[in-house]
Amino acid sequence: MRCLLFRTLRSAAIGGAVTSLIAVAGFGQAPQSVTKTAAAAKASENKPWHLPDGTPDLQGVWSNATNIPLEKPREAARARAGAYTNRQANGELVLHYDNAQFGLDRSRNVVAEDNREYLVTTPDGQIPALIPEAQKRVAERAAFTREHQWDGPETRPLGEQCIMWPNEGPPMLSEGYNSNLQIVQGPGYVAIMQEMIHDVRMIPTDGRPHIASNIRQWFGDSTGHWEGNTLVVDTTNFTDRVAFQRASENLHVIERFTRVADDKIQYEFTVEDPHTWAQPWGGKIFWERENTPIYEYACHEGNYGMRNNLGAQRAMERKAAEAAKKDAK
Repeated sequence: MRCLLFRTLRSAAIGGAVTSLIAVAGFGQAPQSVTKTAAAAKASENKPWHLPDGTPDLQGVWSNATNIPLEKPREAARARAGAYTNRQANGELVLHYDNAQFGLDRSRNVVAEDNREYLVTTPDGQIPALIPEAQKRVAERAAFTREHQWDGPETRPLGEQCIMWPNEGPPMLSEGYNSNLQIVQGPGYVAIMQEMIHDVRMIPTDGRPHIASNIRQWFGDSTGHWEGNTLVVDTTNFTDRVAFQRASENLHVIERFTRVADDKIQYEFTVEDPHTWAQPWGGKIFWERENTPIYEYACHEGNYGMRNNLGAQRAMERKAAEAAKKDAK
């Protein structure tokens, strides 16, 4: 209930913020009170995908769905995938979840054309290996999860708590479904609303510095600026529960958004974290324009999974306690 109340209050606050931004931005139209010189107006007419004030226009609803894997599978991953396929072919796997019945199958995704094999842009097509410090940190987290994953709502994954999904980033990568987002621009800001959990990133583009280093946020602290036709976003100040590729709170992300066609945005990212990888790495994905609005994402409504899972765990604990009491007699 507390989590649901938090989400409700946060959604109301975010909704108000986005509504205000949209009202100010006029969905890309300059307010009537803002005047332009004839030279500025003429310059904007000669630039495709630009707003009347000359700012590159990234607005619209976009899909970052893709059929391309993030990285080239390593030998162990390929072996596991092969074993999974064999077991499935032998009829040993009977569990089946049909996304199509909910309209969430991948065939319904709007996917940008891209003939690359992998999204990462490293020479070997793979994410750099974790350094020993990161391996130790990941092992400790895994051990804690095994021991405490059913303690309560706070120890369940952030997506299950309806706080955030790993794909929301930054960097923002494709999810299996609901891979849709909307960009709205206003004076000094770019807002990106993602359909998954309906989170909104408010990115100032007025040159302000990052917030104090002791303030940590789920999505980090983003600041943006324009380099020609590209929006460059720099993000720091993540929490120690950041989900992206097992990084630490020292994760630093640089994103580049470039409109390359009426219906396409090129999205590039570079990540670095000296406590996780020995060197920076990055990737690139194209977003395709969607001709539908962003729909409501009702995370908690009708979701009985957490209650049932935690309830089952408490029942098992009671049963074990009763058995131990009988054995003690």
